[in-house]
Amino acid sequence: MPASAKKTRRVAVLADSDTRWKWGALTANRIAPEDSDIRLDGYLLRGRATPTARQLHEVGVHADSLNEVTAVEFLRTMAKEQYDVLVLALVGGGVQAMLHGLKRVWEGRSDRPVVVTGYVGVVYEKLADGLLLRHGADLVLANSRQDAERFRAVYEGVGADASSVTEVALPFLGGEPYTGEHDPYTVVFAAQPSVPDNRKDRTYLLNRLIQHARRHPEREVLLKLRSKPGEHTTHIEELPYQKLVQRLEPPANFKLVYGNMGEVLDRTDLMVTISSTAALESLHRRIPTVVLTDLGVREVLGNHHFVGSGCLASWDQLDEGHRPAPDEEWVSRQGVCAGGTPSGGGSYEAAFDPARERIAKLLGRPGGLPALTPYYTPATAPGYLPGILARHHLGPDGSPLPGAPAHDREPGPVRQIVRRAARGAYRHGVQRVAPVIRRMGEL
Repeated sequence: MPASAKKTRRVAVLADSDTRWKWGALTANRIAPEDSDIRLDGYLLRGRATPTARQLHEVGVHADSLNEVTAVEFLRTMAKEQYDVLVLALVGGGVQAMLHGLKRVWEGRSDRPVVVTGYVGVVYEKLADGLLLRHGADLVLANSRQDAERFRAVYEGVGADASSVTEVALPFLGGEPYTGEHDPYTVVFAAQPSVPDNRKDRTYLLNRLIQHARRHPEREVLLKLRSKPGEHTTHIEELPYQKLVQRLEPPANFKLVYGNMGEVLDRTDLMVTISSTAALESLHRRIPTVVLTDLGVREVLGNHHFVGSGCLASWDQLDEGHRPAPDEEWVSRQGVCAGGTPSGGGSYEAAFDPARERIAKLLGRPGGLPALTPYYTPATAPGYLPGILARHHLGPDGSPLPGAPAHDREPGPVRQIVRRAARGAYRHGVQRVAPVIRRMGEL
């Protein structure tokens, strides 16, 4: 269709971390109706994990506008602005708070946006909790056939409407398929901010990676990091590998790297991780992929999700040259189209067709859209919902609580400086002060 014949759709994405911004913005582009262009406005929810400029640049997703907001500021903007689609790329509690706040500010409006939410990657914990906090959105995206089945089962099991569950795929899969070994052969360990969560296990993994580099001097061994000290991602990282490695003397072929994961995968011959979504990105490109068993196969690590994948292995096996072969049926059920085509046929792009069709149908619905109806209400969860909403300065009816900061104007220079200083102090407290206090408590 000629560009001039396409309709421009206005899409907003509200995200609370760099990873969720990446997921939300890429999802917005993937699910836009095919007969339309989009204008993408990004909103970053102010908090401990608000992305830095460096993190946003690393994600590499373009937005027509990008603003940092509080929950109350965002709701006031949504009351005034007219969007076609709104993507809530937030933790479950944030989604629930926004659904109730939006229900209030859109009261009496039928021309509201289609509201979309979902998960950044593998869903391996708090399935029922996270899903019910997301209930009420028009589309709850499932990144695989397996997730779609689990999501519907949870909603139907509590008597909630499951029609919002829509199967798609992870929006950031892509890149050229792996064609063979590079020179030098490159091993990449994809670090995670909170897995494992203790110094002993993180030091063990770091030592094994360094030992692998020493054992194979002809290889390049890379530790792919998510953030620099002082930055936060979706999860808090109290023990950055950058600090742990300072006490060691790694060989010259061992390096720390940042940057876009896709660019790192372009030169990867072996991807190693505990349970990072990077494993799915790697499998999508048919790069040899390993999910480590050294620390056990445990729910707390998330690597239990990969049972049946054929990718589980230990460092001892890798040191000896073992290369797992992924199970094709398992890979297909995870929404990963290895080589561009899933074993059941079709293409990666086609994975987003159901979402596109559903959004187009909702946008064309006669009389507009009905009010949002989350499963949790003051009647169904009176001991849970008020606390979720209060964290975002909202009352049980979704309105701003008394004492919530007035946000009817843009913050001035002084307010902006104070906010940055406060966030910096919080991050310092999490990364430096809190661990010391915990250690003192163990004496």
